[in-house]
Amino acid sequence: MTAQLPEPRQPDAAGAALELIPVLNVEEREVDRQMRICNACRYCEGFCAVFPAMTRRLEFGKADIHYLANLCHNCGACLHACQYAQPHEFAVNVPQAMAKVRGQTYAEYAWPAFFGRLYRHNGTYVATALAVALSLFLLLTLFVNGTLLPGRLAGNFYAVFPHNTLALMFGSVFAAAALALAVAVRRFWRSASPAETLAQPAKGAVFEASSAALTLKYLDGGHGQGCNNADDRYTLWRRRFHHFTFYGFMLCFAATVVATGYHYLLGQQAPYPLLSAPVLLGTLGGIGLVVGPAGLLALNLRRAPEQGDVAQRPMDRAFILLLLLVSVTGLALLGLRDTAAMAILLAIHLGTVMALFITLPYGKFAHGLFRSAALLKFAIEKRRPNELGLGGE
Repeated sequence: MTAQLPEPRQPDAAGAALELIPVLNVEEREVDRQMRICNACRYCEGFCAVFPAMTRRLEFGKADIHYLANLCHNCGACLHACQYAQPHEFAVNVPQAMAKVRGQTYAEYAWPAFFGRLYRHNGTYVATALAVALSLFLLLTLFVNGTLLPGRLAGNFYAVFPHNTLALMFGSVFAAAALALAVAVRRFWRSASPAETLAQPAKGAVFEASSAALTLKYLDGGHGQGCNNADDRYTLWRRRFHHFTFYGFMLCFAATVVATGYHYLLGQQAPYPLLSAPVLLGTLGGIGLVVGPAGLLALNLRRAPEQGDVAQRPMDRAFILLLLLVSVTGLALLGLRDTAAMAILLAIHLGTVMALFITLPYGKFAHGLFRSAALLKFAIEKRRPNELGLGGE
């Protein structure tokens, strides 16, 4: 008699579903633990968007954790108000736990995926990109121009680098960076909001999210007094320096767009007069990009180690220093454009700008886009019925 072999066991629907649930890593489990404690306490519910969003959940999956982590602005108010922070045995530190997961978000959703590893050694990556870009433009200066005599240049940037060459080089790199960022944020959005689309957003959600992002609403600590930085004192300077940086960057971008219009639509070639729109916009933007990054760097150097993830500080500082280099070299080029130093300053400035463009998708710049996506999800979510009936907004 032949023995009857048991048929292979087929997993039931529940077992199959469990196999599809992503396993949380150490940092994600720590956020899950702390959010469960916070969900029972609710003292910080009015501080920022994180806690009202938290109250809509009893459990925190991987997508929820990354969404909440990017919703956090790391203002530090909840840490200094928390009765369960160290030395309490619960050791709750929401800003630090969220910051560690945010760093993973940038790497996990990066596109192409294998470039995500650049976040781990971002300081070295930025330094290498800067060195290569600077060397490239310095060599191109010598090759194209052949000499640095001021009489031949007379403030004409295109005597050093032809306009079409610059447009092709920077346009290609910027387009590639924009594509990489767009795909990364789209992947994050689809993961965090699988049932939510922008096709029919809740009324006013886009406006609310845009306003919160542009005004940095959640850097006020939930009470209008600002962030905690080095100690228990509140300061609004982190918010102000972020504004200088962001709007300085946007003014410089506007200057480039206007100059492009002058060139192609009006047939006017650089150099432009000091009181022209491109120069005025670029000057104001450059000043903003000096004041903002310099202030953020000073705050970063003094920030208490429990505020955020110290492992990410090299990435933060590399991005800040790169912005400073772009602005300082740009202002120096404007001031000395009619001197013998113009060609070399132009090469240095273009090298720093190229390094900035190359590193945009895989550095600190990405945090603004991920955070904006999280703010949009929060704005949509809060307009929907709270099925758990928990908390308030």
